[in-house]
Amino acid sequence: MMAACVPLLAGCSEQFNAARALQGGAMAAQALTLSDAQVQSYVHQYITQLDAQSTVLPETNAYTVRLRKLTSGLTSVEGVPLNFKVYKTEEVNAFACADGSVRVYTGIMDLMSDQELLGVIGHEIGHVALKHTKKEIRTALLTSAALEGLASTGDVAATLTDSQLGALGNAILNAQYSKKQESAADDYGYDFLKAAGKNPWAMAQAFEKLQQVSGGSSAQSSRVANLFSSHPDTEARIQRMSARATKEGYRRP
Repeated sequence: MMAACVPLLAGCSEQFNAARALQGGAMAAQALTLSDAQVQSYVHQYITQLDAQSTVLPETNAYTVRLRKLTSGLTSVEGVPLNFKVYKTEEVNAFACADGSVRVYTGIMDLMSDQELLGVIGHEIGHVALKHTKKEIRTALLTSAALEGLASTGDVAATLTDSQLGALGNAILNAQYSKKQESAADDYGYDFLKAAGKNPWAMAQAFEKLQQVSGGSSAQSSRVANLFSSHPDTEARIQRMSARATKEGYRRP
């Protein structure tokens, strides 16, 4: 009887592994075929939750007034409407998402001039326009157990659970882009600012400020460390953006 149980247990194990393999295959297929509309829906769900959990400054606040004035004319990217909000926090950060949401922290607004801040915003919008954010979400879908349930949703975006929202948020806020992607986002941000009638010198100036502050020992430098660490070869990028702006006849503000 004991011997007879052995193949039964082995068969159960094989069935379990086969089921996991099929599920993994479904996840991979979902990740590869994830539509722009699905990505935007998933991201919008996360941003809605993040806005609710954060201190979003009202339209009458001086920070928001400054951001509205600064981003005047920046209305859409690749057909996706942009919406801007300010989070009250000392953290030095800003990010843009596939649904057109751009969130800027008061910490980076305190650190940067208008031109420098524009450079950061242009760069982050570049990651969205070039679908780098979509690729990060695909990676999250493939690697996070919390997102396994999305594999069977078909063309309609699912309603995410709290754990799924957390996994997606981690993919958005901790995205690590390649040097090639960073350079491409620089170029897109540069052209995006030009098209909106802004001085593209802002790209170089933003990286100059990050480089300057990150080299210090103050509390401010520690808060900028995470943002700065994801942007390698900063000196080379400063030189490239500066040279391009100079060659095209733009005067440094």
